Amino acid sequence: MKTVLANCSVSISELKKNPSALINESHGEPIAILNHNKPTAYLIPAKTYEELLESIEDYQLGIIVKKRENEKISAIEVAIDEL
Repeated sequence: MKTVLANCSVSISELKKNPSALINESHGEPIAILNHNKPTAYLIPAKTYEELLESIEDYQLGIIVKKRENEKISAIEVAIDEL
């Protein structure tokens, strides 16, 4: 059996009955959608999804910063007046 990566789970039939109520009851947490007792999808509120994307973007920017820190050694110092 697959691991369910959510504290809340519902069947597809339950989801069809009242999806808005389920989203409100989840308080921003993911809801595992089950088909024959196996997770087939995860439903998350829009705000949670947006926060997740922001976290991923921040992580990726952090990686770029770490890579560029090594380039500092070969940087040429320039005075602001020279620009």
